[in-house]
Amino acid sequence: MQQAPTTFRVRGVAINERRMQAGLSATQLAALVGVTASYIRKLETGSRKHMGPGIYVRLRTALSATDNELLAPTEDPTTEKE
Repeated sequence: MQQAPTTFRVRGVAINERRMQAGLSATQLAALVGVTASYIRKLETGSRKHMGPGIYVRLRTALSATDNELLAPTEDPTTEKE
């Protein structure tokens, strides 16, 4: 049995905010991260929410951001909402 690869669920709005603060275009950020500008735009608009660990680390580094800034809150399926 093969284990599913680990992915990071990111907040697109936060990526967009950090990119704008850094004064980078989507194309410039994409070049730093090693992805396409289309990929960055999909993350920022929320049409893509998950990314692999290697790309996530490069994105976080390029934006000088923290996990708390970029990662979406995780929902624990074992906890019930009151």
